[in-house]
Amino acid sequence: MKHKNLPNDIRNKSLDELTELANSIIENLEKEKNLENSINKYQELLRLNNLIEKKFQITSKNISLNTKEKISKFLKNKNEKKIK
Repeated sequence: MKHKNLPNDIRNKSLDELTELANSIIENLEKEKNLENSINKYQELLRLNNLIEKKFQITSKNISLNTKEKISKFLKNKNEKKIK
């Protein structure tokens, strides 16, 4: 159940779009009366969830790195001003 099994158009979607897709799958699963029919949708939801988690981790890491860079630049500029 790796995200590699998902179509490219799904892998290229944003976190918001993926979340909306997951919510719609959940709604469909909740309405489904026959559990046999819902197995494939549930597996798709699990793969989608894994993809969402990975994208979230990547986005979170990027935000952290950008924040650290900005803080570092700010401190560097502040120290340069003190020296002058």
